[in-house]
Amino acid sequence: MTSESLYHLQKSDQLQTSTQLQKKVAPLNRAKSQEIYKRLCEVIPGGVNSPVRAFKGLDMSPMVIEKALADTIYDVDGNVFIDYCGSWGPLIHGHAHPAILQAATQQMAKGTTFGITSAVEEMLARKVVELMPSIEKIRFVSSGTEATMSAVRLARGFTKRNIVVKFIGNYHGHADFFLIQAGSGVVGLTATSSSAGIPDEIISQTVCLPYNEIEVCKQFLLDPKNSESIAAIIIEPIAGNMGCVPAKKEFLKMLREVTQCIGAVLIFDEVISGFRVGLGGAQEMYGIAPDMTCLGKIIGGGFPAAAFGGRHEIMDCLAPLGTVYQAGTLSGNPVAMATGLQALNMLEIDGFYDELERKANIITEPLRELFNQKKVSNCVQQVGSMFTIFFGRTSVANMEEGGMLNLENFANFFRYMFANGVYIPPAQYEAWFVSSAHTEEHLEMTRDLILNYFEFTR
Repeated sequence: MTSESLYHLQKSDQLQTSTQLQKKVAPLNRAKSQEIYKRLCEVIPGGVNSPVRAFKGLDMSPMVIEKALADTIYDVDGNVFIDYCGSWGPLIHGHAHPAILQAATQQMAKGTTFGITSAVEEMLARKVVELMPSIEKIRFVSSGTEATMSAVRLARGFTKRNIVVKFIGNYHGHADFFLIQAGSGVVGLTATSSSAGIPDEIISQTVCLPYNEIEVCKQFLLDPKNSESIAAIIIEPIAGNMGCVPAKKEFLKMLREVTQCIGAVLIFDEVISGFRVGLGGAQEMYGIAPDMTCLGKIIGGGFPAAAFGGRHEIMDCLAPLGTVYQAGTLSGNPVAMATGLQALNMLEIDGFYDELERKANIITEPLRELFNQKKVSNCVQQVGSMFTIFFGRTSVANMEEGGMLNLENFANFFRYMFANGVYIPPAQYEAWFVSSAHTEEHLEMTRDLILNYFEFTR
């Protein structure tokens, strides 16, 4: 079947899906999902392979998905949902986009993995380097965690220092030295580290500072007792794992100036924001170039792929050129490289990001107006096509303010949306994502559902 035929089939299915969603009035039947989840719990800890999928705190069993297409997902019971999670961000073009499927199948016909370099790696690497000028060389890996932990190891090797500075509420994956006062799915665990099993010696090599607090951070970083030991500062320039919380430009500018002053490596974790908020990522939006950048999610086009890159003198410290070791059997997997390249090419269509933001605004703008009219302590924070509805605060700038949110109200809202055929990230501390596949009809249905909910709740 050709790409064009698949596209028309998708559009036909989306129309049928809209009809199904409009007609759904009875309580959801989830018997099959619940039975499968029960069996999963017998062989997988908690029944899930990532904790955020467990619906913790929502008083309901997790979803079990059968298939997905465009902007909709279908569970094993036949229930249909408009999807605003998008596999936690990668699916900027929606589920099963025909052009991306075609890129994958064409590559799979040639082979799924080689463990040997392939030409498509150079093609995707060159595309990223063209789009993000701060990246002069790049190394591909298979996950965001691999990208961030490798970037930190490289920064330590380059500077010959040990201390890593991160920010409270930023999540950089599950490497030991990152799980210290992290956000997202680890919220609510221990205060010193966000996981058991992390030695005190590891914790002592990571410093956590408050996000968006300029003077406090600057004072610590420039103190001679600290500055000479700092190898790297890593930050989400647009946090996505305490909800959508953008950094203040002045804060990022201060970090850029300080790291240049003390000889530390500035790392932007753009696993979420990279290619989501624009072709050049958050660094282009802010006009601030880091020394290194970590990428993931969109860069694989829906397949497992991530990367870290930066200045050539730093990157050339990697083996086989240098003494910092990093390796991976599936790094640069040809299928992921082919789909990632196709996904990035599609982002270069004129007006792509303007249209994506326009779609997101169909939901967010009326909601902001409603919150202002009703003078409720809720807010919408948005950057382009990613946004979060926060319950219990009129703004959130850091994790301290995020800790004041009303999680019970969020849980009620999630259950309401779910029962009405809309799937949003099942945690308050996450971002929603709008894709190019979201239809006007589904966006308007979602908007009306949300407005109806807040019209009758305080």
